Amino acid sequence: MLRIIPALLTLALVMAACAAPGPAVSPAPTGPVSEAERVVQAQVDAYNRHDIDAFVATYAPDVVLYRHPDQVMMRGTDAMRTLYGQMFTNAPALNVRIANRIVQGDFVIDHEVVTGAPGAEGEMLATAVYEVKAGRIQNVWFIH
Repeated sequence: MLRIIPALLTLALVMAACAAPGPAVSPAPTGPVSEAERVVQAQVDAYNRHDIDAFVATYAPDVVLYRHPDQVMMRGTDAMRTLYGQMFTNAPALNVRIANRIVQGDFVIDHEVVTGAPGAEGEMLATAVYEVKAGRIQNVWFIH
């Protein structure tokens, strides 16, 4: 019986170690927002307000939108103004929510949840990779 006590103590210590909580998860950084993130967030806010002028103002005049990896979907803010202007008019419930965001230098990667899109029921999920140069969105890659 006395030989079993050390084994039980060892087992109890191992079980306690396994049940102990791990290190606390660090909260997301709360430092200043980068220029790239500020520009992309201004674009998201304008999109949700359906403010075509403010929306287009966040993009470089020669912006290129791609379907990842390299299929050009649209070039320039004139084309964007036409397409997104029609979407904002025809889909009053159109809205985007950012489920997750990663910022790395000039790049902002948003996991987006879109609702109210024309012809779509429920939520649409997409990932958008924005490249910001000189205070404007220069390139966007959409991953569907």
